[in-house]
Amino acid sequence: MRFALLLFILVPIIEMTVLIQVGSEIGSLATVGLVFLTAIVGVSLIRKQGLETSLKAQEKMRRGELPASEVAEGVMLLFAGLCLLIPGFVTDAIGGLLLIPMLRKLFAAGLVVKLMSSVMARGTQWRSRGYYESSKEGDIIEGEYANEDNDLIDKK
Repeated sequence: MRFALLLFILVPIIEMTVLIQVGSEIGSLATVGLVFLTAIVGVSLIRKQGLETSLKAQEKMRRGELPASEVAEGVMLLFAGLCLLIPGFVTDAIGGLLLIPMLRKLFAAGLVVKLMSSVMARGTQWRSRGYYESSKEGDIIEGEYANEDNDLIDKK
């Protein structure tokens, strides 16, 4: 949580600093135009690559395979789109790097491996704790049971 708070504070400060520096070099109107241009070009590239990724995922599902890498690439494209829509050159650079298919596949593979390892670690943790602890220490619920013959369904 502290890392997210640090990013929430640092990213706007870094973006403003870079925007001011670029604006002083090329002018404020050109800087604003460049920010809009990167957002427009980025969104159009993301639409194209997102459609391709979606088609690959559908093809894998038709073959009965798990489209884990395509889902991870889709998440990367979503993050790239968010970075490109945020005004600034640093986030545009991050979003642009994620638009390069080889880098995106590399990051997606790392994301899938990390996700699978965390799921497997949690799975063994849940299995060992859930089975053994439930047999040792279970909750005891006291109650009474009465079988009533007033049930109309049983009489048919």
